[in-house]
This record gives sequence, C-alpha cells and structure tokens, in this order.
Amino acid sequence: QGHVAESGGGLVQAGGSVKLSCVGSERPFTACGMAWFRQAPGKEREFVASISWSGSTDYGDSVKGRFTISKEKATADQETAHLQMNSLKPEDTAVYFCARCTSTDNPRRPEYMYWGQGSQVTVSS
Repeated sequence: QGHVAESGGGLVQAGGSVKLSCVGSERPFTACGMAWFRQAPGKEREFVASISWSGSTDYGDSVKGRFTISKEKATADQETAHLQMNSLKPEDTAVYFCARCTSTDNPRRPEYMYWGQGSQVTVSS
C-alpha cells in the first residue's frame, strides 16, 4: 500500500511564490516518477509537471518557465519531490495533487498508482 503526503500551499498574491512538497513511500519501496496535477472548480484535472525516477522533467505549457519540479535522492523507504511555483497568477488557483508511479508510458496522463490528498493554492489578484 502506497502513501503520499503533501505539504505547502496556501494563499499568495499574484506575482508571489509557493513551494509544495510531496513524500511518497510504500512497502516494499521502489523509486519511481512523481508528478503534480491541479484541478480548479468545474475544470478537468490538468497536468502541471513531472519528474522521472532518473530525473527527467516535463512541464505543462501554462507553467513552463515559472514552475520547477525537483526531487531529493531517494532513501531506502521513501522519496521526496518539490514543486517551486514562481510568478503566480490568479489562474493558477486550484487544488494541487501529487502523484506517484505512473501506470502508463505518458507521465502527462493522470494515471498514477498513488495520489496525495491535495493542497489548495489560491492566488489573489
């Protein structure tokens, strides 16, 4: 059974920054890719960023150049990823979900084995 714990988020003014963190673990543990998706009220879940187990990154067009995904070196039983969000805009307001271990060959699809509970990010104008 996998576990994904998120932290960070909150209320920030437009142009500001927020950092989200995500810790993934399970027994037995296998390092795998992690990603963030977001979902605004009335909208579909949207791909934000992903990082593979080897460190390759990918970003959604709407956040490219403003958001940075990174991860720490995995330990024996967990791995941690971060999403640094800069130059935030009101349209970035959403619940951000951390996901771990994609079940497809396309990390942009919201088909991951483990999901976090979601973190609210609200950007005021």
